[in-house]
Amino acid sequence: MDDVLDEIVSSDDLKKFEIKYNEQLRSSSVTQKVQFEYAWCLVRSKYPADIRKGIVLLEDLYNNHGDTEKRDCIYYLAIGNARIKEYTKALQYVRAFLQVEPGNPQVQQLEKLIKKKMEKEGLVGMAVAGGVIIGLASVLGLGIALAKNNRS
Repeated sequence: MDDVLDEIVSSDDLKKFEIKYNEQLRSSSVTQKVQFEYAWCLVRSKYPADIRKGIVLLEDLYNNHGDTEKRDCIYYLAIGNARIKEYTKALQYVRAFLQVEPGNPQVQQLEKLIKKKMEKEGLVGMAVAGGVIIGLASVLGLGIALAKNNRS
């Protein structure tokens, strides 16, 4: 699990999914699957600009499309934000996920890994203060949305 934040997508895979995404984008019919696969590659890129683009695509999928990929979107949003050192946001996504699936070992491990990175960089105090004040509403909103989706 330690390498989930350090895993780098191969340039061949990134190129393959980028081509597929851009072909569909040109024809104005990007499927959720293709958008998710491209975003999934982007958040595992070694370039912060790619990771940010992947985060935007995942947020779009989560907010504007069907329920098919929501839990995976939240998981990879946590990873993407952690990879660009947006640890507070990453923890918000992890905690929202854990509100719905509190026993998910993969996400629990991701939470520990993010906290470990924060401790290493001395950001724990900032995240606690910022996370409580800024993130409370968004975490609750994501948790409620996920809970509604799981009941469906």
